[in-house]
Amino acid sequence: MYSRGNGGHLEEFPLEVLLKVTDKFSQEYRIGKGSFGSVYHATLEDGREVAIKRAEVVPTSGLGARRKELEHLSRLNHKHLVSLLGFYEDANERVLVYEYMSNLTLHDHLHKLKGSSPLASWQNRLQVALDAARGIDYLHTYAVPPIIHRDIKSSNILLDSNWNAKVSDFGLSLMGPQNEESHLSLWAAGTLGYVDPQYYRLHILTTKSDVYSFGVVLLELLSGYKAIHTNEEGMPRNVVDFVMPYIMRGEIHRVLDPHVPPPTPVEIEAVRFIGYLAVDCVSLEGRNRPSMSEVVSCLERALASCMVHPALSPSSTLSSR
Repeated sequence: MYSRGNGGHLEEFPLEVLLKVTDKFSQEYRIGKGSFGSVYHATLEDGREVAIKRAEVVPTSGLGARRKELEHLSRLNHKHLVSLLGFYEDANERVLVYEYMSNLTLHDHLHKLKGSSPLASWQNRLQVALDAARGIDYLHTYAVPPIIHRDIKSSNILLDSNWNAKVSDFGLSLMGPQNEESHLSLWAAGTLGYVDPQYYRLHILTTKSDVYSFGVVLLELLSGYKAIHTNEEGMPRNVVDFVMPYIMRGEIHRVLDPHVPPPTPVEIEAVRFIGYLAVDCVSLEGRNRPSMSEVVSCLERALASCMVHPALSPSSTLSSR
């Protein structure tokens, strides 16, 4: 067993147990598919509900290196990260066991449930954005060594039974740079529509690549449009290209998600503020984007303004720098 940051342990599950609770990884238990592989919902023999992720391709690195990677992931302990509970691994199989998140993903609430979702409220959407930003900030700022997620998207932001948002799916995570100047040069990976164009073009990965992806999530959350969606002519369109010009012209009200009631006078200031923050996050050059710590600070202020209504302006983000 591996020690966890919260004093618990990462369990090594027998394969027989995981086969039993998923009926040999049957379709009946399959609830999704991520970058890592297929995901199954199961109840362990002790009553715990879990999400079981089975790798479709077992990494080619040695078991020792993979165990070290798991040990590192097991130390990540934050209330806005989905917890890794245990694993099974041999030369042919890799299975990860996570806490189960019962209220689906942000993607589900934005694009499938729409107006029937508890997230059909601006305050609730800002809270989910803040929760997720805190989780990513932990990976960048407090994990040792820092971690770049590499696949931030609305379907990797999950909601628990209390509607707390948590960041999931570290299938593409990498240990990140020790400082903002250093970088990792790698082949671009991630999800179409969310990938940092600078990273895609130059294969230079920094924490600012996650910031870009999170900016896309903010635009998705504000507008209700998918990262890549079809326009009126049926052609694919990027949410950044479509929504950002309206924000820059001060016309964000024209592209807000119609499934959410129009913002109150108090909320519209916060929504505009987050629009400008999103624009900063998707700047073409990483050096012009805020850090995730700055994003957290802006989201905290925006959410607080919905309650007490302090003045917010675009100059409070990085737009005027």
